[in-house]
Amino acid sequence: MPGTRAAAPEYFIEQTRKGNQMTQKTLSRRAVLIGGTALLAASPLPALAQAAGPAIHVLKDPDCRCCSAWIEILEYEGFAVTVEPSVGVELMRYKIANGIPDGMASCHTAQISGYMIEGHVPVADIRRLLDELPDAVGLAVPGMPYGSPGMGPESEREAYDVFLIRRDGGAEPFSRYEAA
Repeated sequence: MPGTRAAAPEYFIEQTRKGNQMTQKTLSRRAVLIGGTALLAASPLPALAQAAGPAIHVLKDPDCRCCSAWIEILEYEGFAVTVEPSVGVELMRYKIANGIPDGMASCHTAQISGYMIEGHVPVADIRRLLDELPDAVGLAVPGMPYGSPGMGPESEREAYDVFLIRRDGGAEPFSRYEAA
């Protein structure tokens, strides 16, 4: 019918009784949008986004389950992880272009705060790297040692080293994990 308005949802209607007369007030869409925007701006969402852990970008084979397990550990520990699928020659070129020596290579490569992380590096070592800020390319766990993060139970871990990759292409021990 011309001149009639569609009924507003109940939660937007305020009814008041003045004497024997009932009046109805409705909120316009504009008022609802402005109010919703103000609530969102005042909410703690921006603070939560800033409170998220460090951002880390991972290049990995999309079919690799151990890489996915390592990523889940990072996410559980509060890192903001982004993933880019990469395989074969493309992934190796990325590693080489970013200073990962051939002998330090593993299955996935990550970048965090200007550092490269190669392989199944434990979270504690990544955090230590970010605290100490050495002049280096980054960290590597060469190969795929059993029991390293994402590579099976830590209770059955084989011994392995985490290496600091120097800018000259050399590497030195950063930490050691003994066999369980």
